[in-house]
Amino acid sequence: MKLQTKYVLFVVILHLLALTLTYFIFQGNPLLFLLSEIIIIFSLVISWQLYRELIQPIKMLVQGIDAIKDKDFNVKFLQTGKYEMDELINVYNRMIDELRSERARQEEQHLFLEKLINTSPTGIMILDFDGKIKQVNPKGLDLLALDSKSLLGRELTEIDNPVIRKIEVIEAGTSGTVSLSGGVVFKVQKSHFIDRGFARQFVMIEELTAEILAAEKKTYGKVIRIMAHEVNNTIGPVNSILQSTVASQNNSERIDHALRVAIRRNDNLNAFMRNFADLVRVPPPQKAPIDLVQLSQNVIDLMRLRSEEKKIFFELHADSPAFVVPADSQQMEQVMVNVIKNAYESIKQEGKITVLVKSRSRCIVVQDSGGGIAPEFESQLFSPFFSTKRDGQGIGLALIREILQNHGFEFSLKTLQPGLTEFRIQIC
Repeated sequence: MKLQTKYVLFVVILHLLALTLTYFIFQGNPLLFLLSEIIIIFSLVISWQLYRELIQPIKMLVQGIDAIKDKDFNVKFLQTGKYEMDELINVYNRMIDELRSERARQEEQHLFLEKLINTSPTGIMILDFDGKIKQVNPKGLDLLALDSKSLLGRELTEIDNPVIRKIEVIEAGTSGTVSLSGGVVFKVQKSHFIDRGFARQFVMIEELTAEILAAEKKTYGKVIRIMAHEVNNTIGPVNSILQSTVASQNNSERIDHALRVAIRRNDNLNAFMRNFADLVRVPPPQKAPIDLVQLSQNVIDLMRLRSEEKKIFFELHADSPAFVVPADSQQMEQVMVNVIKNAYESIKQEGKITVLVKSRSRCIVVQDSGGGIAPEFESQLFSPFFSTKRDGQGIGLALIREILQNHGFEFSLKTLQPGLTEFRIQIC
């Protein structure tokens, strides 16, 4: 029962009782009875005024509470001229002003945070209380190469992505790195924040490829320059002396052979050091229109004679007669030579190398039937000085990475299935 109903019932019962009592007490005295009736009527008037003064503030409070429930902080009450009522109205109006101001600040902070997340150069992923993906900013979608439909509302264990798998296993408050095929390296860091008294997790994703490449080049570049300087200072004078000795007619055939071996070894050492030095001073690409179909054919013709002894066959497939793109002709030819050379060396005896030039999808694909790449080596393929070959220098793929990144082309090297390894260059 409402308070106002209780009050009305109390007043009605009280005055009915008073009327009944005055009737029985003063029924023999009409004047006193009339006077008592006047007093009862006056009491009813006062009771009604008290009702209005007591119940009206309660009604106003109820209206204010309803407005707060509806999150409407614009409802304010006017002064009534009554002290107690005005004090209550003042308190309510101040509370509404503070709530409205606080709500405005929270909305501004929320909009700022949303804008900051969406424009951040770092990928950000926010999880809900159940560990499902609640939000991913545009940079995060770009780094993961996924769309929002395939991520939002799903648990990390449901998504087949190497970066997501790394996020799944690291603990909150820690970080880790993920190396992908193509030399791409990501750093992932998981943290948490408190939302309504409960912890929620968020993840930051950064691509470190450029930074790692710069650090690598700075580290090994200095070493290589020192080595190249010292070796070159030695090779020139030694070769000059050896060549003079070979030209002399007084040397025996045995000495002549030994000296030629020494000269050849010096030349190989010189070439070896030039390869290292070239890696740290690849010039910026001088771009001009080149035909990738013709370039691929030229490289195949260059490698074909060498491959006949191992019975390796080449095939070139193009979906158009020409595929012209702006690129550095010499550098792209060097890339194709290294890619096809690696494919050739992966085939021990008898196999096929297929070059696909796809102008519609803007890519070049080199496939070979070699032994493939062991999974444990995939993340290290494009690292300088790393090689799966016994006599490899680890220069070829690092040089390919440098050239393609300078061109802004994406690339990957992976074994799709036994007997099918693919190097893909995406022309961006």
